[in-house]
Amino acid sequence: MTPTISVIVVTYNQEDTIARTFDSILAQRCHAPIEIVIGEDGSTDGTRLVCQQYVGRYSDKIRLMPQKPNKGVVNNYMDCLLAARGTFIADCAGDDYWIDPEKLEKELRLMEQDDQITLVHTGWNWFDVRTGNARPNIFTPFPETVTDGKEMLESILTATQAPVVHLCTALYRASTIRQIYKEKTHLFRGVELVCEDLQITFTLAAMGKIAYLPDLTLNYSYGKESISNQGEGRAAEGKQFVFTRRATDLAFRLMTEYHLTPSTKLKDFFAFRAYSQLMHAFRLHDHHLFLEAQSCIDDWQVVPTRRIKLLQGIMSRPMLWTFMLHIRNVVVCLKHFITRRVSIR
Repeated sequence: MTPTISVIVVTYNQEDTIARTFDSILAQRCHAPIEIVIGEDGSTDGTRLVCQQYVGRYSDKIRLMPQKPNKGVVNNYMDCLLAARGTFIADCAGDDYWIDPEKLEKELRLMEQDDQITLVHTGWNWFDVRTGNARPNIFTPFPETVTDGKEMLESILTATQAPVVHLCTALYRASTIRQIYKEKTHLFRGVELVCEDLQITFTLAAMGKIAYLPDLTLNYSYGKESISNQGEGRAAEGKQFVFTRRATDLAFRLMTEYHLTPSTKLKDFFAFRAYSQLMHAFRLHDHHLFLEAQSCIDDWQVVPTRRIKLLQGIMSRPMLWTFMLHIRNVVVCLKHFITRRVSIR
């Protein structure tokens, strides 16, 4: 039977959580047939073995993409998207899981009622993997049931505290995203890309209506190292610099290609990202990163704010940079000391 919905699961080194993800998808109660397309990306642990076990048990519902060397999350996801047979596509990452067994049913009924809806998404929880506690995401700038997607474009690009649309809660039209992919493949393929959700949600919003259900359907795992959370230390901060650069480059490219007027909101966002890049370079005391942060300012057409100019002035003077970094480190150490003393009391 040809599936109506294809659920993409991309996974890498998640042998401890991937079964929970599969179980939450298989528990869905939906009037239409569902398939799961697994993109296992060359894991070095037992993730692929777990995937193969599920394929053996549910061969009529689950397909495992051929084993290949690590492709990276974006190419892995796009390969699964192109292989999907469903009219609609959903996804759930290998360390997250759905908590509402009627998630797909609710979303599909909305999509079937209005063919102008390109994507429907839902509420979701932040799930702390260290404590096992879940708390609802409260960042919902568009709580209406249906919104013209063009009204959401700025907010999708500038979201920093949480995504406007969490793709792991979404159901979207396969034909629409494939049309966009064919016309603008460069937005979905490339070694410089570090995410797939931003361009998918943005381009689908540009093409039609976006529907929202307040129901909590997903536990989104956080508290561990990931592509967007590189942990702590010099190496981690350097990786975070690269991630932020590439993600913001994509946001600027989307803004430009879809001819969005650089509003105050967009200008403030790119200025904030530019300042953050300068701060990464400042903390690392890395002149090469300072120059790259300067190129971010140029590439994103940022008009330097007062604090950007101040930081540029400090970092342009090696002795002053060294002195100010020393002062900052002393202040940080004092704050940590005071915090520990207060917690002991």
